[in-house]
Amino acid sequence: MTDYSLTLSDQEIERYRLMAQAAEHRERELWGVAGAVPGARIADVGCGPGAVSVRLAALVAPDGAVWAVDRDDDALAVAAALAERSAVPVHTSVGSADATGLPEGTFDLVMLRHVLAHNGGHEQAIVDHLATLARPGGTVYLVDIDASSFRLRGAPGEFDEMDERYRAMHRRRGNDLSVGTRLDELLTAAGLEVVAFEGHTDVLTPPPGMRGPAWAARDALVAEGLATPDDIARWDEAFERAEPTRSGLRFFAASFVAVGRRA
Repeated sequence: MTDYSLTLSDQEIERYRLMAQAAEHRERELWGVAGAVPGARIADVGCGPGAVSVRLAALVAPDGAVWAVDRDDDALAVAAALAERSAVPVHTSVGSADATGLPEGTFDLVMLRHVLAHNGGHEQAIVDHLATLARPGGTVYLVDIDASSFRLRGAPGEFDEMDERYRAMHRRRGNDLSVGTRLDELLTAAGLEVVAFEGHTDVLTPPPGMRGPAWAARDALVAEGLATPDDIARWDEAFERAEPTRSGLRFFAASFVAVGRRA
């Protein structure tokens, strides 16, 4: 499985929180159709810091619960703390997207968000595994990107250079940054009936300090020889110079959602 490339800084946790807020606002009705209703059992695979997990748990409480799985101990620690603070039923455990360790055939809804694009060559194996976790009549809910749409309007010119290095890293790893456009095919190949497949464009105003996934992956870029410490310092300086005029900063990104139901 490909190593995860993002550093879980405070800015990254805030980015996840904003993404979760936008996701619930936009997808709330589809979450319900897919099974996020009171009393439901939900698996949130690749949960990261749990921003979506706690929102799902609030919907299924008090009789339902969310099982949040990630392979990053730091992310799970954040997820557990957030769940405790939010007083919602979330159980955290270590596992990978294609080997969660969760019991098969027991979940009303199995969700995977923004994971497939980071696991080159394993996309179908992951979705096949998720399909085994859903109970008969349960669903698998996939969300992922088409990174060719990504734009950060108002960013310094150095952003484009940094972004291209980030894309080069993913190409080198065999990752498909447009995997969102074929989520329905992955569900069908896993033996599920596709009941929804739609796309949208997020328009976000990044809060101070947020510079996107390419910046969050800077350590990985250096480790793989795609950037130097001098590059990182230069990009940092450029963002600092742009900070006073960031009022016009907007991030644009296309995402896709697909839901498959198990017979």
